[in-house]
Amino acid sequence: MDLLALADFNLVARHGGFGRASRAAGRPKATLSRRVAELEASLELRLFERGARTLKLTEEGKALYERAGVLLAELEETAAAIASGGERPRGRLRISAPLLFSQTAMGKLAAGFALKYPDVRLEVTTEDRSVDMIEEGYDLVIRVNPDPDESLVGRAFLQDRLVVVASPKMARPRDGATVRAIVRSTSDRSTWKIKTSKGSSSIAIEPVLSLSSLIMVRDAVRAGVGAARLPISLVSHDLSTGKLKHWGDVDAPDINLWTLYPSRRLLSARVSAFLDYLKQSFPKGTPNELAAFLSA
Repeated sequence: MDLLALADFNLVARHGGFGRASRAAGRPKATLSRRVAELEASLELRLFERGARTLKLTEEGKALYERAGVLLAELEETAAAIASGGERPRGRLRISAPLLFSQTAMGKLAAGFALKYPDVRLEVTTEDRSVDMIEEGYDLVIRVNPDPDESLVGRAFLQDRLVVVASPKMARPRDGATVRAIVRSTSDRSTWKIKTSKGSSSIAIEPVLSLSSLIMVRDAVRAGVGAARLPISLVSHDLSTGKLKHWGDVDAPDINLWTLYPSRRLLSARVSAFLDYLKQSFPKGTPNELAAFLSA
């Protein structure tokens, strides 16, 4: 594929027409039109629907524009880095991160990264849903126990686990007894299975509060409203100071936080720098390490 023709196509698509692209780039309109037509011929695809006064991207054209823009920006960045004699990260870095990690850790991480790499424009969006990285223009996503995705690669960088905690004033129920509970959603299970040094047991729960944020759940537990299941990193300080009491570990798989990025793209200097920064911040990736980071 002719990269110059691809760049001309991207220019026309960005400006919404051959005339506007010609004026913006200072290049002949006829040249841009010819180059785009050659690209369409080589791909055997129509990239624009041409009307008498309008120019509209086809579905294939939209798909190419979304992907080509990112690739061309990375090539330009790489060329600039080579020309300047180094791979200093620069440019825009868009990250999507889950709610709890954003509320507790991402602000501190983002600030430290911005101080270390002042030429990177870091943008962090908080959301728990599975975003489409290509369509929505993200360079990196952080997700909790993500489902396998053949189009993405990544690695786990942090581990956490769920524990059942309550106010010290709240007595732990006997096996099978019902306890007042604060839950993340009304669909939470009617019983909790926990593990202690004495073995496994079950706690029947009566949800008295349903809150969408684990930060709110923790605050309600502190107030003595009921017991709750929370990540150990979020309550480690409260447990060590006696503000909360540990009833046991939840009998469930560990929580793993992953960094993911598209496998078919070159890993940019920006993404590599952020991955290295996470590794420096959490070299072992343990729950205790995360708890120490949050309480520091």
